[in-house]
Amino acid sequence: MPDPSAQLQSTLQARLREGYEHLMAGRIIEASECCKQVLALKPDLVPGHFLVGLVALEAKDRKTAFQAFGSVTKLDPGHSAAWAQLARLFMGEGQVNRADAALQAATARPVRDPLVQDLLGTVYSLLGEYDQARRWYESAVAARPGHPPFLINLANNFIYHGDTTAAIRILQEILTIQPDNPQAHWSLAGARRARDEKHLEEMATLLSRKDIHPRSAAFLHYASGKEREDLQQWDPAFQAFAAGAAARRQTVEYDEATEVEMFEYLEATFTTEWLNQAPAGHPDASPIFILGQPRTGTTLIERIISSHSEVHAAGELQQFSLAIRRLSDHRDPRRFTAGLFEAASGIPPRRLGQTYLDTTRKVRGTTSRFVDKLPQNYLCLPLILKALPQARILHLTRDPMDACFAGFKQLFADAYLHSYDQEEMARHHVRYHRLMATWRERFGDRFLDVSYEDTVADLEPNARRIIDFLGLPWEAACLNFHEQATAVSTASAVQVREPAHTRSVGRWRRYETHLAPMRAILDAAGIGPG
Repeated sequence: MPDPSAQLQSTLQARLREGYEHLMAGRIIEASECCKQVLALKPDLVPGHFLVGLVALEAKDRKTAFQAFGSVTKLDPGHSAAWAQLARLFMGEGQVNRADAALQAATARPVRDPLVQDLLGTVYSLLGEYDQARRWYESAVAARPGHPPFLINLANNFIYHGDTTAAIRILQEILTIQPDNPQAHWSLAGARRARDEKHLEEMATLLSRKDIHPRSAAFLHYASGKEREDLQQWDPAFQAFAAGAAARRQTVEYDEATEVEMFEYLEATFTTEWLNQAPAGHPDASPIFILGQPRTGTTLIERIISSHSEVHAAGELQQFSLAIRRLSDHRDPRRFTAGLFEAASGIPPRRLGQTYLDTTRKVRGTTSRFVDKLPQNYLCLPLILKALPQARILHLTRDPMDACFAGFKQLFADAYLHSYDQEEMARHHVRYHRLMATWRERFGDRFLDVSYEDTVADLEPNARRIIDFLGLPWEAACLNFHEQATAVSTASAVQVREPAHTRSVGRWRRYETHLAPMRAILDAAGIGPG
């Protein structure tokens, strides 16, 4: 007589296999049906709830994913994979405290599943802890060699750390295994200079496919634009950048009205009276903030400063805004909004400074000073001044047309959503420019403007000016910044490995006829080239 229990187990395993097969093939409805059948037969089956979470992630149903992985951890508190998934989901929702707790639970026991190891690497990258991320990525690759998703994460981590030779080797391995991997093509184009059109021809073949997804097309178009620039093919380069931007714009939701509201709130709230009346902040003088717009030389200045023996480059840290979220329990998944800054205005400044210092402790090295070069911290400038009054702040300036075009031709991860449309990019820059003029009028004696053009044209006097502002003794090593081997978590990770140059100054003029929409908005605001 058949054993009912054995039959049930066999049925459950068969349905789970079917569910995973449907999921891997992108058949979400069929995978969901398998989940329903499994949980109808055994409502407390942990693998069933976990599959529900994975299907929900694929369907972009974050609420169901939260519930499913939460059910897994209730049924099995030691389930590292579910905790790791929750950590990533919490980070995506801006719930940093809960992400911290989930990450701690995920790593409470040895993790041997390479999928979980890779996921933990991703979560640590989101937290800006790139050394820790690399250890998890390496573990995943060691456990499952030749798996492209694991290899691409490790390759990008190597690029962050300046090891482009190792990164290129891994990227070429990926393209041997999976020749149509769009992200590998994009990373490879960024990791070295094109010498001929061979790689461009390979990417053109992939782009000719009718069923290509906009996200994949964006990777390939931006990679093609970069290589066309390498070959000084200016018109084809712009066509590739514009196609990449249009494709990427289809995949992001940029809420310009919310951004306008935020800028208006910042200008109305953080006045000189607010700064003078708020309680005292933390007296620690170790942080150095470099801020402004992306692609304006922030990484160059970071490298100059961190070549000094008393300064460590900590990278683009999210920790200041995360400290606001931790202390206020602000949960809006949007990174920067008026609501975030309203929550920040009620936090005791010293406590905000202390939390920032506590959460950066693992990444700021052993020197007396460290650099946080997250460009978007310009939004937080008054809060930094109050929370950390002894910190030093450098603001990078660059010609608006060069700055806007440099952003427009760069494929970012999940930030700078305004950068994929010329007019949206220009309107954002006008708001940024006005806000910095406001900060300069109110707090101009508390930060130093650093011109990208002046610095690359005449490095030594400008480097000396910066080091003097930081209150540090001059060291000649600051002129040899390109010889550093430390990590660079930025789109400029490859470029900053060479000496200062002026090749990018006025580069927008090579594309002048294509950039009329951008220029018209900057001109109307009085900040165009005239």
